[in-house]
Amino acid sequence: MIQRSTLRAQVADALRDEVLAGRLPAGKGFTVKEIAEQYGVSATPVREALVDLSAQGLLDVEQHRGFRVHVFTPDDYRAMVEARGLVIEGVFRRSAALAGPVPGGERLTSVRRRAEAAERAALAGDLDVLIGYDLRFWRELGDLVGNPYISDFLDRLRVQCWVFAVPHLREQPGLRGSLWADYCELVDAVERRDIAAAECMVTASNEHSLALVEKLG
Repeated sequence: MIQRSTLRAQVADALRDEVLAGRLPAGKGFTVKEIAEQYGVSATPVREALVDLSAQGLLDVEQHRGFRVHVFTPDDYRAMVEARGLVIEGVFRRSAALAGPVPGGERLTSVRRRAEAAERAALAGDLDVLIGYDLRFWRELGDLVGNPYISDFLDRLRVQCWVFAVPHLREQPGLRGSLWADYCELVDAVERRDIAAAECMVTASNEHSLALVEKLG
């Protein structure tokens, strides 16, 4: 049962995790009452959480019927990958223009820790662990520019990309060695302000994502 503090945020986080993990698959419909009973909370925070997730593009509102997990198409995925690439390239360029010896200062240390954890999970093919660290990595990397709107938008894009990709990846017997894993190398490029190298790596990551999902789809 979810604790009563910040119920709206907790329910939203729990449901987002369910969608990301594929336990609430694309097209799955449900009502506020069903979710409230599942988590043992009142309808009000559940309704608020579902509205929040709808605003993030993860759920569709069905008038007088409830909510349904949004179905992303391959064209949606391609457009989202392109958009996230443009956003992160802008982050790199902004970071390169900041004053100071290293973009992000001490915050880059935290980004590197996320990178190391994400890289280990990617190399091992551990999708459940990878998703969490990947989202934290890119969010903290986006935070280097100090603009919460950029961070939120980038996080939303990456969540949506994972929601589309996860069902395809789950169908595979093993993912070891098949997932993009150059997180630490990307941090190295950002730290030395090698924007050209960082942009090339983001492009490679995006191309890898597109090729992998095209192959699996």
